[in-house]
Amino acid sequence: MGLRFSDLWAAPEVNPVNRKARSVPFLNPINVYGRVFFFAWFGFMIAFWAWYAFPPLLTHTIKKDLNLTPAQVANSNIVSLCSTLLVRVVAGPLCDQFGPRKVFGGLLLLGSIPIGLAPLVQNASGLYVSRFFIGILGGTFVPCQVWSTGFFDKNVVGTANALTGGFGNAGGGITYFIMPAVYDSFVSRGYTPGQSWRLTFIVPLIMVITAGVSLLALCPDTPTGKWSERHLHAAENLQAHGVNADLVVDVPGTITDKATSEKALGDISGEDKDKKDPITFDHEAQLSKEEMVQTAQGEIIQKPSLGEALRVSISPQTIFHILTYMCSFGGELAINSFLASYYTKNFKRLGQTDAANWAAMFGFLNFVTRPLGGVVSDLLYKFFGRNLWLKKGWIVTCGVTTGILLIIIGQLDPHNESTMFGLIALMAIFLEAGNGANFSLVPHVHPFANGILSGLTGAGGNLGGVIFAIIFRFMDSGTNYAKAFWVIGCIHVGVNIAVSWIKPIPTGQIGGH
Repeated sequence: MGLRFSDLWAAPEVNPVNRKARSVPFLNPINVYGRVFFFAWFGFMIAFWAWYAFPPLLTHTIKKDLNLTPAQVANSNIVSLCSTLLVRVVAGPLCDQFGPRKVFGGLLLLGSIPIGLAPLVQNASGLYVSRFFIGILGGTFVPCQVWSTGFFDKNVVGTANALTGGFGNAGGGITYFIMPAVYDSFVSRGYTPGQSWRLTFIVPLIMVITAGVSLLALCPDTPTGKWSERHLHAAENLQAHGVNADLVVDVPGTITDKATSEKALGDISGEDKDKKDPITFDHEAQLSKEEMVQTAQGEIIQKPSLGEALRVSISPQTIFHILTYMCSFGGELAINSFLASYYTKNFKRLGQTDAANWAAMFGFLNFVTRPLGGVVSDLLYKFFGRNLWLKKGWIVTCGVTTGILLIIIGQLDPHNESTMFGLIALMAIFLEAGNGANFSLVPHVHPFANGILSGLTGAGGNLGGVIFAIIFRFMDSGTNYAKAFWVIGCIHVGVNIAVSWIKPIPTGQIGGH
């Protein structure tokens, strides 16, 4: 199916077995696929904004109000990333168990509590506690990607995931733009700086609650309905198209839940099934029976078991995604925390608001750069014979290029604004495109355990954020940003080259292609 401009709003063609869309109705929130797409990126964007609500005001206003040292500011960034790492590890299996929509909404509403309590912070210890629990919101990335993967088919899943993740990550730019602006508005109304930064948190609090309630109330779990009935509907869809659903029982990556499949098949004898004519519905893609069986065998998410989780966790492909996402998203998180401070150090004329506005550009680029990573990945997949090595090669290319540019930034340590902003923007293109490229390949790897893999990969991003934040923290007591860029760049190059040999999907994988 070719790309058409009308795909941006038209009801998409769907896979006849899993009912996943084969295009992204970006401009049609009325359509169920467009509505889920909207709330996936919007919910994560609001969560990211709230997650990073402290840093734009932390370097100057909050630091002065709470009498913080530079080390304490850096420590608070690390604490925030540590909690998100833990939440992402847990969120993956929870998505497989209960469905990503419920996990997504639950994390947003749970994360609204520490956002609402943030104005009560009075010292460094209170800041650590507040940012630790606000880090819950960073875990929404996992259900965002699992939910998106559940609604969009293999031919566009890279684009869909990159768009939802990219627009979500842009919340890191929004927070640097909005939080200082809201703060300035309160100051102009006569509030003290201490009062103003606390009142500023009202805005993300309202938005987080609104996003959480809305996506729970307005969206379904899966394209076929309730999460608990996903196996039943897959079997029914196979039968409706004249495919023997018994073919997908008791195989690796099975869609059963034996009780569910027996219920699905119990009313139709073998003889009746042989006589049933295939049924075709509107907007369905034309797939062969073999492709339908492979879809059902490998792409219906199972309830997680400890043994399956361990097998997925230690596979070379999972390790590849953890390490490469550790570099790309981990680098983005750490840089996003320190970039305004770096600009302030190298360009003394910039105040809190101006430095934050320039730092916001790094996050805002996610509107284009992360989707670019997914779109390029999908185009490589489509036009070169569904070759997953090209998807993987694109991830490695982004990682190595990012590392080289980070090394250049660290070595030059530019004090010319055009040079600095230009290099940061160029580096951000490949850094953030690497994020989109990574989650373009993830749905292919262990599709029957997508939540587990997505959670581990997302946690890998936070692990990288912690590691790189520690590097920033201990380079000359948190003041030598240029050296930190150089070291992080070397890590990017080394890690991506070291894992480049790993096969994109496990040998004999069912449903991955």
